[in-house]
Amino acid sequence: MASVLTLTVTLFVLGSLLLGSAFLDSTLNNIQDKVDISVTFLPDASEEAVLSLKESVALLPEVSAVEYVSKEEELALFRERHQDNSLIIQSLEEVGNPFGARLNIKAANPSHYETIANFLGNRAGEGAASTDRIIDNLSFKKDIVDKLLKVIASSRKVSVAISIVLVVTSIMVTVNTISLAIYISRDEISVMRLVGAGDMYVRGPFMVEGVIAGVIAAIFSLVLLYPATVWVRNATTNVYGGVNLVSYYTEHFGQVFLTLLFSGILLGVIASWLAIRKYAKV
Repeated sequence: MASVLTLTVTLFVLGSLLLGSAFLDSTLNNIQDKVDISVTFLPDASEEAVLSLKESVALLPEVSAVEYVSKEEELALFRERHQDNSLIIQSLEEVGNPFGARLNIKAANPSHYETIANFLGNRAGEGAASTDRIIDNLSFKKDIVDKLLKVIASSRKVSVAISIVLVVTSIMVTVNTISLAIYISRDEISVMRLVGAGDMYVRGPFMVEGVIAGVIAAIFSLVLLYPATVWVRNATTNVYGGVNLVSYYTEHFGQVFLTLLFSGILLGVIASWLAIRKYAKV
């Protein structure tokens, strides 16, 4: 019973980490979608030059998407934002369109933003004649990207550390539990040895015990995970827009079930094997 309980707790936490990883990935993807590199061009930059740079950027393997906003669209967006300010609208009519085109660039991975920014920085006129410059400003929220990368790295390290601690603990408890069962059955084991029973015949029942404990623990952990996902969904609705772990759990139930079942059986077998090694020659 103690081994089943310990394995259940371990598999429950492992399942929670699996679902938590999906939740974290979804949250980080939402944040990442709001992070990009914004390239503003000089008002007199030709559309041909801007589109040429857009094609060059789009070919970079680090880039996942490039959005082009023409100077006319930029002016329309500005007018829409300040439609209630008659003074600004009147000024625009007098001076014309003061805006240049813009590129919004998204990286395939947050760690790629620095590379893209360096590429654009070189194209912004470093070492080039001022007459060749078309980029007016390069906006790159490096601090947000750095924090995002730190969160990703830290969360993965914490998950791995927790998993290792729980796996080691569950194996130790299961080893002790099965060792106790072997100790209680030491007389029967001695008799089997005397009549010529092989190692597998002696070890078999205890290996099966470990497998059964792992299977039962996997089932218990699956049952416990469902209400946990419901609670997380309700608790995070107002914070993250409701990342629906319940839907993820039901849609990926087979994957979660097989992962926990395999993990439970593996932990049970390892613990049983470690326990009976000590009594192999009893």
